[in-house]
Amino acid sequence: MAAALAGLAVVPGVVLAQGQEIGQASGVIRQIVVEGNQRIEASTVESYLTVAPGDPFDPAALDQSLKNLFATGLFADVAMRRAGQALVVRVVENPIINRIAFEGNQRIDDEQLSAETQLRPRVVYTRAKVQDDVQRVLDLYRRSGRYAATVEPKIIELDQNRVDLVFEVNEGPPTYVRRITFVGNEEFSDSTLRSEIATKEERWYRLLSSADTYDPDRLTFDRELLRRFYLSEGYADFRVSSAVAELTPDREAFFVTFTVDEGDRYKFGEIDIQTTLPDLDPAALRAEVVPETGEWYNADEVEQTIQNITDRVGELGYAFVDVRPRVSRDPEADTIDVTFDVQEGPRVFVRRIEIQGNVRTLDKVIRREFRLAEGDAFNTAKLRRSRERIRNLGFFETVEVDTRPAEDAPDQTDVIVDVEEKSTGELSFGVGWSSSVGALFEAGVSERNLLGRGQALSLDLRLAQKQTEVDLSFTEPYFLNRPLRAGFDIYHTTNDFQDSASYDSTTSGGALRVGWSYNEALGHSLRYTFQKNEISNVANNASTFIKEQEGTTTLSQVSHSLSYDKRDSVVEPTEGYVLSLSNAVAGLGGSEKFVRNDVSGAYYVPLADEWTLRFSGNAGYIYNYADDPLSIAYRYNLGGENLRGFAYGGADARTQDGEADALGGDWIANGSIEMRMPLGLPEELGVTGKVFTDFGVIGEPEVSSSTGQFDHSSSIRASVGIGFIWKSPVGPINIDLAQPVLKEDFDETELFRLNFGTRF
Repeated sequence: MAAALAGLAVVPGVVLAQGQEIGQASGVIRQIVVEGNQRIEASTVESYLTVAPGDPFDPAALDQSLKNLFATGLFADVAMRRAGQALVVRVVENPIINRIAFEGNQRIDDEQLSAETQLRPRVVYTRAKVQDDVQRVLDLYRRSGRYAATVEPKIIELDQNRVDLVFEVNEGPPTYVRRITFVGNEEFSDSTLRSEIATKEERWYRLLSSADTYDPDRLTFDRELLRRFYLSEGYADFRVSSAVAELTPDREAFFVTFTVDEGDRYKFGEIDIQTTLPDLDPAALRAEVVPETGEWYNADEVEQTIQNITDRVGELGYAFVDVRPRVSRDPEADTIDVTFDVQEGPRVFVRRIEIQGNVRTLDKVIRREFRLAEGDAFNTAKLRRSRERIRNLGFFETVEVDTRPAEDAPDQTDVIVDVEEKSTGELSFGVGWSSSVGALFEAGVSERNLLGRGQALSLDLRLAQKQTEVDLSFTEPYFLNRPLRAGFDIYHTTNDFQDSASYDSTTSGGALRVGWSYNEALGHSLRYTFQKNEISNVANNASTFIKEQEGTTTLSQVSHSLSYDKRDSVVEPTEGYVLSLSNAVAGLGGSEKFVRNDVSGAYYVPLADEWTLRFSGNAGYIYNYADDPLSIAYRYNLGGENLRGFAYGGADARTQDGEADALGGDWIANGSIEMRMPLGLPEELGVTGKVFTDFGVIGEPEVSSSTGQFDHSSSIRASVGIGFIWKSPVGPINIDLAQPVLKEDFDETELFRLNFGTRF
């Protein structure tokens, strides 16, 4: 026995069994016998051995063979023994995973956990891989702020050497950030710096946010956010010395401390543009420079200037350009001189555009958003704009656009687009209340990427106390494989105007439309509309003006709209302007015959961070060339949404007999000045304040000579007010309190206006 033990090759975790001594090199292997294998061929096992028939029984070679077999991860155990002149290799195969399941997870769903782990069904089970996946799951929970989470893997043995793998998760309580402090900050308070970072302190109102849970990755991002903030305020030497998170003694929360070195604050010194490009005058680029000498240094303005110059030089016909800022500090004067050096960049062309990750969306839907084509001169500005356009589609969770130099062509590059698709279908329900239509219920189904072709189809239903609406809409963004947005609408709407004008209105119809863009800002659209409008349920005590409107009219109308949009955002603009002009002609069939002209615009001025001033206005005029008066359904109304402080149609001409009904007008001009501002409340509450003044004037309506008298004045009406916008968990709530300051005695006023709704 002692002699046998002396001949064992020692491998950690391995027992090398022997029928006879194989510790001596005497004897030659005549045969190799593999035992215990079920799925794996014997030849596969032999391929990992460092010995073969004809070789001696060498302990070192056998030891290496054992290591090779264990390194494959295919076997739970391996043993070797000598049987006469044969080497017997006995293996115990690792099982195959049949199914992977997660139990106990509530905060993170199975799909997220599966994406994090690397083991999959039909993969060989090994303890090492399981432990790696356990650590990955724990890391995922820690990134979501749950440091007390535990994961225990368990296996359920099945026949045919298969197992089910179950990860039992105990998520534990979340680990919050109890306090965030800063050391070394003198120019900015702790509260100011806390508002700039993504990590937040634990508060009761952050129920729907995870920003107050500890995440080390978020803490790293916070260092970058602080750096960007200080660089935008002129502190070019700023650095974060450390960011430390300390676990509280009760192990339920973290104290986070940032140590910063602010450095000196700089102003812009001399700002210059230099170039060696032929026929390019630097003076022609001065308008693209954002900063001015004497202003506080701002790294964001330097980056914006680089972008502006790159775009402008590209428009002037220089396809290859490289703009680099040369920065020179003057510590004594606390100034930074910046010279923008415009040179010819490397001549690179786009060889190929590759698209990855799109499972459902067709390639052409993505390619048509590119401002670059294969074979074009490479342009970073166009590449950046292409990425923005793809993101604006709203079809993808993430969009990454990178470049890869062609190995066999140094003057060419490949553009790689990697997208991650997200759900584009929506089934929605909504409840709410509006000052205009009362309590409401909404339901809708929509698909923004129909069959992966980028088409939009929607069906919406709205039931309210004073309105019912059904609308079917379809849009093809590239009609006839051209950048033409074509589509149609079919709708049916009923409105209760009993309170304002003593009648009900029913409108049914449809429209065909097509639109296109001349450039990134200028767009044009054409539309044909045919609809039937019925004035019914006229009250007995309604005025003669309303009673003569009772009945059915038809509208056949051709219209166009021209818009120029230079806003920084369509959803929540803070800077820029938008202009719109539309004209409509009715009378190509139908009973209504008029020409309608409208112009509108808005201008946004950023006053400070989260402070925005908006100027907006609208003007319209309808010329009726029919024999009968224009239907009240197509007249303008002043009051409500376009003139807060007044009821819907509250500033319209109003009848003297009956119920003093609103008659509308044949022309209108109205405007608004509104300033939105933060209220000093935590950002997570989503509450924004506003102050505003609305003003407008409306023209006299055309009526038949047989009707009675009405009150009307073309004087200016105006109101002032305050309001609040709350992005609540159940939907946006818009509250306006307005008081008329210029009005007529017969006007209908409205102090309070609330719009509330949610979709779920």
